[in-house]
Amino acid sequence: MPRTTDIRVVDINISYEDHPFRTPLKFGGRVMDKHRLVNVEVTVENKAKQHAVGFGSMPVGQVWAWPSATLTPDETSAAMTDFSERIVRLVDGLDEYGHPIDLVFHVSAEYHHSAKVIAERRKLSEPLPELAQLVAASPIDAALHDAFGKVNDVNSYNALSKEFMARDLSEYLDEQFQGEYLDQYTLREPKARMPLYHLVGALDPLTSGDVEKKIGDGLPETLAEWIAADGLTHLKIKLNGDDLDWDVQRVLAIDAVATEAQQQRGCSEWFYSTDFNEKCASVDYVLDFLKQIQSKNPAAYDRIQYVEQPTHRNLKAHPENKMHQAAKLKPIVIDESLVDYESLLLAREQGYSGVALKACKGQTEALFAAAAAQKFGMFLCVQDLTCPGYSFLHSASLAARIPGVAAIEGNGRQYCPAANRVWGHDFPGMFDITDGTVETGLLKGFGLGGF
Repeated sequence: MPRTTDIRVVDINISYEDHPFRTPLKFGGRVMDKHRLVNVEVTVENKAKQHAVGFGSMPVGQVWAWPSATLTPDETSAAMTDFSERIVRLVDGLDEYGHPIDLVFHVSAEYHHSAKVIAERRKLSEPLPELAQLVAASPIDAALHDAFGKVNDVNSYNALSKEFMARDLSEYLDEQFQGEYLDQYTLREPKARMPLYHLVGALDPLTSGDVEKKIGDGLPETLAEWIAADGLTHLKIKLNGDDLDWDVQRVLAIDAVATEAQQQRGCSEWFYSTDFNEKCASVDYVLDFLKQIQSKNPAAYDRIQYVEQPTHRNLKAHPENKMHQAAKLKPIVIDESLVDYESLLLAREQGYSGVALKACKGQTEALFAAAAAQKFGMFLCVQDLTCPGYSFLHSASLAARIPGVAAIEGNGRQYCPAANRVWGHDFPGMFDITDGTVETGLLKGFGLGGF
């Protein structure tokens, strides 16, 4: 039965912001030096004829979402923005009332066809892959969830129960979730504070001797300076995946710098995650990497909390890439491969033991993945897409509402801090980092967090 809280779209608009990076970011053999943000504003009404405006924002992130071998980043970026605009038009044409989960679930059935249409119109050699589709649609998804909460005077994470939703999770996942709703897998209040994962890109200088040319903008320029300035306790390390000696030495060098910096500030406990961005040829590479780290520096090995997406994102095409042995050593987390519930089940079958949630894959899909990961007892973390400003607040609100997520990645402040300035005035606890944590308890207002 329809709820009085159900919404329909009255108006929707899309706009863009371009931001250069203060320093290039290298990951998975690719380099990014700029961002285009897709911003979506949607006006909705509920059954009580009340109106509110919701907002969503997300970087295009084409270098990560669509690393094409035949198309340039400019071509994939243009196709992804075309996709965003096409989905905006589809959402604008919806005349039905519903919960955002249902509205997005309905519209997402058109993603595949829309990707093919855009490829044909642009005469591209390939359509948008599923991951690029999710990223391009994610600001629309977020705007709908945000608007739903605001028009009904409720935090969106507190509007996921039977009171607000017409269907249980078995409608979207499978019969294992019969009678269950997303409120079972989310928190009613955000975690007060969460550790921030700082990114160490493959090009990032560790010490002053690594700095070829100073940026001179007043922000830290080396890892040691970042640790001292922000009180960091969590470091995410980007690795090559095709150069074992370099990867091992990179972790050991980072640990040496971190150990000295942490000792100077009196910190005795800190953590790492390692991200190969699917560049490892096989699980044997991961096993060799972990064993070498453990042999050469047991303390550094113990600090590794998890390993992120070591091998190719196409799980069906590479069934030989089983992660069972590596998962006995550390949680092995699926990231680029995770585009729907089916891919989560396949990853679990192939030995992955953890899930990386990302707001850039859509609020709706992230909530489904969070529920499934908890149901199956998998390790959980939240990563971002070098998200600045509003998109970082959205990502942080997701992390703060999912049980089991212990830290959040947030590297927009490193690579595109200019995009944070406006938001930093209203949420200083989220952008001014001094003790290695962000004040996620601020994100408890109506909508996705009151921002």
